[in-house]
Amino acid sequence: MIPAAIDLGLITILFFVLGMIKPKWPLFFMENPGRFLIIAITTILFMITATLYGEGLRREKLEKAAEQPASQSTVPAPVPVPVPEPEKPAAK
Repeated sequence: MIPAAIDLGLITILFFVLGMIKPKWPLFFMENPGRFLIIAITTILFMITATLYGEGLRREKLEKAAEQPASQSTVPAPVPVPVPEPEKPAAK
């Protein structure tokens, strides 16, 4: 998923740059495209890219957690702590 997000991000950047130079190039199928439409489409593509990248990272993290053996616990074992005893009064 992460490589797809990176690819889509590069396509989004290319779309934005070409659209700002000449909007007719990326939107060749439209009769009279404007730069505002390029910005709107770029914003949507950026949101899709960010979501795809975040989901890829989340799934990668879950896969790594599933691969970790059950015997290795992330919680440390409890260690006994010595408790000080009160001093006994000296006998007279």
